[in-house]
Amino acid sequence: MSGPRGIAILGSTGSIGRSTLAVIGMHPERFRVAMLGAYRSWETVVEQARRFEPDVVVLVDPEAAAQARGALLAHGLKIPVESGAQALADSVTGGNVQMVMAAIVGAAGLLPTMAAVRASKRVLLANKEALVMSGRLLMDEVLRAGTEIIPIDSEHNAIFQCMPANYLPGEAARGVTRVILTASGGPFRTLALERLPEVTPDEACNHPKWKMGRKISVDSATLMNKGLEVIEATLLFGLPESQVDVVVHPQSLVHSLVEYTDGSLLAQLGAPDMRTPIAQALAWPERVASGVQSLDMTQIGRLDFEPPDHVRFPSLGFARAAARAGGTAPAALNAANEIAVQAFLDRRLNFTGITTVIDKVLQRFESSPVRALGDVLDADAVARRLAADLIEP
Repeated sequence: MSGPRGIAILGSTGSIGRSTLAVIGMHPERFRVAMLGAYRSWETVVEQARRFEPDVVVLVDPEAAAQARGALLAHGLKIPVESGAQALADSVTGGNVQMVMAAIVGAAGLLPTMAAVRASKRVLLANKEALVMSGRLLMDEVLRAGTEIIPIDSEHNAIFQCMPANYLPGEAARGVTRVILTASGGPFRTLALERLPEVTPDEACNHPKWKMGRKISVDSATLMNKGLEVIEATLLFGLPESQVDVVVHPQSLVHSLVEYTDGSLLAQLGAPDMRTPIAQALAWPERVASGVQSLDMTQIGRLDFEPPDHVRFPSLGFARAAARAGGTAPAALNAANEIAVQAFLDRRLNFTGITTVIDKVLQRFESSPVRALGDVLDADAVARRLAADLIEP
């Protein structure tokens, strides 16, 4: 290694972005920040830029970019600040970038993630929606570009760590009979079913184990997050939906498991802290310190597992159906979910209304094969319109 590797962080102000910067800060001899990208949280980006001095800052919102530009100049920093979605995609393709942390939440992360893959960058994939939407398109681009995509979701990263030596996502999972994704069950795992329509956004975002953004926290509360992860696992590891299982594991210490043809079941355990998969992906195939404390198994005492409650969590069934259907169905599922979750967070829809909207959109949506990125974007737009029409203004 001739010098620190340049990292572009798409979504630097979110929880994954902040954790990535924490790990990078521990290893300045190995990693440097080449780009900080966010939507509009310019004050946080300015603080990050003052510490890490990236080559460029990109804020999608032009007004936020102007604010950041002025603030950095006031601090004597002449760091270029660009704006717009295209600038975000362009910023990850330069020679100063070797790895891209794709941590923008939702469909907005698809285009810059695809740009990074096509530019043959190592992509650390924290944005599951980009893969769910694009299906085989993204993985085919990974293989065509001869690059690496390493999952950051704790579950998929755990599976990756339990795979054979030298395995890379996108290849056939040789000797693997199934993978088992673990789910915490979220904040409403034991709540009385009749209470679910009344829960508030703050209650839904109060995850018992993980500190996450509001959208992904709601997805965890509905178990849609796990449904999207089922789809993601089929694409990353080349398995049919029937070979991807889900179990509820409230302690969130076993992050996922891989079963082999000889009956062996390998699991990856660790504290519920995203710095562990981030450090693993940044340094792969080596290992570096993440700053996460090791587990004391004598203090843990027990590990519990139970099947998911499909009455409580119908989103998991919707996602499995979309995985089996393939084509544009996963993109429609994701789009309907994003619209419904935002309506819930805005208090225009109650909690159980999220899955009602998704169900109705999928019933009305006609899935079709995905031949190009335009097919994905068109399906996304159609499903968003259907979902918006179902929600009271």
